[in-house]
Amino acid sequence: MKNNDKYQIVIGLEVHAQLITKSKLFCGDSAAFSTNPNSHISPITLAHPGTLPKMNTKAIEYAIKLGLALHCQIEQHNYFARKNYFYPDLPKGYQVSQHTTPICKNGFVTIKVNDVERNIRLNRIHMEEDAGKSLHDVDENYTSIDLNRAGVPLLEIVSEPDMHSSDEAFAYITELRKIVTWLGICDGNMEEGSMRCDANISIRLQGETKLGTRVEVKNLNSIRNVKRAIDIEVERLIGLVENNQPIIQETRSYDADNNSTFSLRSKEDADDYRYFPEPDLAPFHITDEYLVQIKKELPVLPNDLKRRYTNELKLSEYDTSVLCDDKDQSAYFEQVIKYTDNYKAVANWLLGPVKSHLNDSNITYKAFSLPPEKLAALIALVETGVLNFGIASSKVFPVLLAQPEKQPLQIATELNLVQETDTGSIEQWVDEAIAKMPDKVKQYQSGKKGLIGLFAGEIKKLSKGKADMQLVNTMLEKKLNNQ
Repeated sequence: MKNNDKYQIVIGLEVHAQLITKSKLFCGDSAAFSTNPNSHISPITLAHPGTLPKMNTKAIEYAIKLGLALHCQIEQHNYFARKNYFYPDLPKGYQVSQHTTPICKNGFVTIKVNDVERNIRLNRIHMEEDAGKSLHDVDENYTSIDLNRAGVPLLEIVSEPDMHSSDEAFAYITELRKIVTWLGICDGNMEEGSMRCDANISIRLQGETKLGTRVEVKNLNSIRNVKRAIDIEVERLIGLVENNQPIIQETRSYDADNNSTFSLRSKEDADDYRYFPEPDLAPFHITDEYLVQIKKELPVLPNDLKRRYTNELKLSEYDTSVLCDDKDQSAYFEQVIKYTDNYKAVANWLLGPVKSHLNDSNITYKAFSLPPEKLAALIALVETGVLNFGIASSKVFPVLLAQPEKQPLQIATELNLVQETDTGSIEQWVDEAIAKMPDKVKQYQSGKKGLIGLFAGEIKKLSKGKADMQLVNTMLEKKLNNQ
């Protein structure tokens, strides 16, 4: 980007993650996503007089899980506060949130950009209820209100201004999304609003320590849009400074259709939300015993798995990274390696034929029904030379998926695919291929060693793919060099 070397970009992100609890934060109404407006509401969601909130303890558990996963300090003495701010789609007229006692403080998210790993510091993670949704395109004369989302539990994850490029912001959101879905506390579906991001962006001259005037871009609903909005906003800010125009502290929105941001409102001073403790909810204390219990329930996290796969299983960084992109995939990998220690072969199968099958069938590992021991048995057939990989993946694997009750060897035998390792048969095919192409034999012997592939291909045809190609190549080289 033009003039980018002259300036340092400073980015802080506020991410709202909707928790996948069954009920809302302070009442029993369903927290599930629904396209049927105002179907998950009750007098409590609607804030009718005389209704009182009741705390959802599962939301507290989920908040603590995320805090522990992100190396945070857990605030054990805690309470909720009223944030006085007018939301047209939150019937109370205020939001119940946290102020001086966010449930999680500090911590960090580890990202990797251009092979450089660094920690993005967190300021806080706090719990709060979501607002409803204002719809401006349902009725041409009125704004419609859908209160299904009002009161749904959120975690707001606030970073320090630690990121210095849209690539780092992209990596941060990607990692955060992976962790909340890995923990099973949020589905990470940004398009449905399960995760939303506000980006605080400023620029300053390289070497300066004082932060520049910041702008906030609200409600970014995809990881790609976070990156695009930051890029376009940085370009706008640099343009203002280069043309000696002031940067106004303001809140902006991003229009994905034309890749531009536009002003919503100026923000000259910090908002005064007049926080005070929520009088209808008692303070709560998180005991040491409860923290220990939640720590025990935490799954092994992606970065810990990566270290194990790299250090103990000797897998490549690429393999470990892709395997740990999806919790269900890594769980299936763990199941398969109970039956084989050929870890590299398992990784190759999961990232190759299995992944292709899942993509073609449009399913996830949750719907993948092949028993892990059957895949391990198929891998063993390749490892011991009974099948070659091509035959195993293209011929046996599809039948095994359709008939998982069968053993891979049984399928290979029924289809007459078992690899021929008898040296007599192989020698016969080798001699036949050499006899067919005397001119190619002369060219090979004159130095065109690449022609060995032509002979190997012919033998593959003659054997209908059953010849052990390792033996074939060994015998071919020996015979061609001694002709």
